Amino acid sequence: MELTDVRYDLEGATALVTLDRPAARNAYSEAMVESLVHAIDLAERDDAVRCVILTGAGPAFSAGGDLKRMLNKEGMFAGGAAELRRQYIDGIQRISRRLALADKPIVAALNGPAIGAGLDLACMCDLRLAARGAQFGSTFVKVGLVPGDGGAYFLARAIGFSRALELMLTARVIDCDEALRIGLVHRVVEPDELLPAARALASELAALPPVALRLTKRAAYRSHDVGLDAALELAATYQGVAQTTADHREAVAAMLERRPPRFTGE
Repeated sequence: MELTDVRYDLEGATALVTLDRPAARNAYSEAMVESLVHAIDLAERDDAVRCVILTGAGPAFSAGGDLKRMLNKEGMFAGGAAELRRQYIDGIQRISRRLALADKPIVAALNGPAIGAGLDLACMCDLRLAARGAQFGSTFVKVGLVPGDGGAYFLARAIGFSRALELMLTARVIDCDEALRIGLVHRVVEPDELLPAARALASELAALPPVALRLTKRAAYRSHDVGLDAALELAATYQGVAQTTADHREAVAAMLERRPPRFTGE
C-alpha cells in the first residue's frame, strides 16, 4: 500500500519512519494510523532491517488526537459510544498492538512535543531520545477523555504506576529535563544532534546478534506482565534458542580471538 502521512526510508540496517503531517503537528489521521501500522510491518518483514527509528516531521513529534476533527465529530471521532469503542479497537489501538508485538528494537527520536496519544506512541517505543525543548503530557483529562489507545498501560510501564498516575490525573506537561529525571526519556540532546544520536544508537543495536536482541526484548516485556515462575520459564526457553544460534558461537569465538564479530542472524 502507498503510505500517507508517514514516510518510510531505509538507511542501511535502519528503517527511519517519520510521522509526516507537520501542518497538524503530526496529529493522527485515519491514513496515518493505517500507514504507521504498515510501516512497522515493512520493517518487521525485511531481514535487512535490524532497528527502527520513529520521529516526526516539523516542530512536533505528535500532538496525538486532531482537536478540530474531534470537535466536529469527524472520522475516528464520529458516532455514539458503541461505534467509537469499535473505532478505537479497529483503529488507533492497532498501533498499540503492532508496536507491542514488534520484535525489532524501536527508537523514538522525539523532535518536539509529544502530547496525549503522541506521548503514548513514544512510550510504545523501546528507547526514547529527546531534543532539548521537547515537552511531554498525558493531557486527555483536560479535554474530557481517557487514554483510549492504551496509554495508561504504556506510560505506567515506562515510568512506574505512581508517576504515571500523577501525570495522567493532573494532565501536567513536563519538559525534557524532568522527562529525563523520571526515566521517560533515556537521553536529551540538542535538536540538531537528535537524528545523528538516534542513528548512532540504532547502529549499535543493529550490530548486535539479532536473534539474541529479539529474544531479550521479548523476555523483558513478557516478564513484566507475568509472575516469577513464568518469567523463569520464558528465560530458560529463550536461552535455549539463543545458545544454539551460530551468532552465539561467533560472539564467543570473537571475544576469545579478540576480533570484531561477524553476525549473520542465524
